[in-house]
Amino acid sequence: MRRTRPSAPKRASSLGLRAQISCAAVSLLMLAGCSTPISPKDDALFQSYASGSDRPATRPVRSITSFTGALSCMDHMMRDAGTTTTLISSTFFPDYSGRVPVNTKDMVITALSQMSRVSNAFRYVDFEVDIARQDTVQNLTTILLNTNQMQLQRPALYISGGISFVDQGVLSANHSAGISGPNVEAGYNRDRSATVIGLEMHLGDFRTRTFIPGMDSANEVVIGTSGQGLDLAGRIGVYGLQFNIGRNLTQGSGAAVRALAELASIELAGKYTKLPYWRCLMQDDTNPEFQRQLREWYDSESAATHARLIERYLASQGYLSPAATPTTTQNAAALRDAIARFQADHGMVVTGIVDFTLYERAMRDFVAQDENGHLTRIGWPSTGAIPEPAPLAIDMQIENPVRDRSKFAPGTQIFASATLSRSAYLFCYLRDANGNVVRIQPNMANPSALVSANQSVRLPDWMVPYPAYVLEAGRQGSESLLCIATTEDPTARLPEALRAPALTPVKGYADLDQVREAYVTATQGHDIATRALTWTITAPPNGTAVAKPKAQ
Repeated sequence: MRRTRPSAPKRASSLGLRAQISCAAVSLLMLAGCSTPISPKDDALFQSYASGSDRPATRPVRSITSFTGALSCMDHMMRDAGTTTTLISSTFFPDYSGRVPVNTKDMVITALSQMSRVSNAFRYVDFEVDIARQDTVQNLTTILLNTNQMQLQRPALYISGGISFVDQGVLSANHSAGISGPNVEAGYNRDRSATVIGLEMHLGDFRTRTFIPGMDSANEVVIGTSGQGLDLAGRIGVYGLQFNIGRNLTQGSGAAVRALAELASIELAGKYTKLPYWRCLMQDDTNPEFQRQLREWYDSESAATHARLIERYLASQGYLSPAATPTTTQNAAALRDAIARFQADHGMVVTGIVDFTLYERAMRDFVAQDENGHLTRIGWPSTGAIPEPAPLAIDMQIENPVRDRSKFAPGTQIFASATLSRSAYLFCYLRDANGNVVRIQPNMANPSALVSANQSVRLPDWMVPYPAYVLEAGRQGSESLLCIATTEDPTARLPEALRAPALTPVKGYADLDQVREAYVTATQGHDIATRALTWTITAPPNGTAVAKPKAQ
């Protein structure tokens, strides 16, 4: 009997039934697997990467705005003018719009601190009376004040202000276009918008709680958002493809408000001290394009070029010995140590590596605006010649608020300060009118001789209630104050007499020149800098001594 083969529809039906049975079996297996608890150890290797992945991918950097250099400029300007220390406080800076959630008050405190590193122009009095914003420190302060265990100095000035307005979407623009065909579709979209933020600050007299006429600042800044998008879709046979590409830029309000706070602080400080603060605001690094232009130059150069530029700049500033250049690699120990010391001296996050933050800080002194307003490189450090290192320097001055700081009456308390050009070990000696030589720095209250650069050291510290010592003019004659800075600690190589405890007469030394020579010998060729101040003690004209200067 002849057998006939099944027809095609029957074979297809049989195959479909088999596929359905296979899918059902796979589904049952998957359901059975999902009902079984997952063992934690199965993901142990995967989870071991969580701690490392939770770390930021980039290093923290110092918050820098267009007015960071202007703050330092104001600091040195007030020091050169002999501005006395002023106690200052501030109110809370509200934002009634609710659209700028930033801490403007702390930004103002930081700006005042940066303007007082070497000048000691302002000291902030931190006390909060609002119970809703009081913390542990403020609560303890209240308790100690009520029990007479603590005293607060009354500020002379206070700053009041706040975010005055936030106008969102003042300008906006949107452009879009698209094409369509049988097998392809494309679309493009671009949108832009601008927001205006205003900050107002006023300077007031704390004693009378009145605002000083003309001591105000009202500035605004524009931040923008923009975005671009491209959509592509097509068909290849029975398959469809779709692509979407976009990029967005949103300028944050935090950096914008910080720039406004720093600008307002500079204006109020300049108006109050009656100094030409506009000279600091005319610096080239206040140009908004300054950092972006430096970033373009940084990206266009190789890592080796960055290292050569930085090492020659550090050598010119005295942080790196010319004998150590050129270094063999970017991570050479000498270069890393020099970078770390430079970063610490200039308030940067210490990393010890060449990055854009270091590049921008080092190279900004060699950028200027041309006649067309474009930023150009001026005197860019040569990558071939080894520059002469800048010597270690000490800047000293007498801080008494009097016109003639070379003559004082007996019994007058004398106040001085010293600032170093870079981090070094600082030692200060006083020769009084009786011929005694005494070391006053370091001492029991400040035992460390290492001092940071661009940080004023008060001799003595007149801002603390109980200083370690007092410089008081003696009988008629002359007195001198000598400060010595060294890059290496020479204490172990000094004569025994110079290692005596502080604030005690140094035996065998009646002149400061002998002290200077002993330190020069002990440094053994390392960098050393000395600076001395001398004043004459005369009889008071009316039989009374000059009053002790106090912070306003």
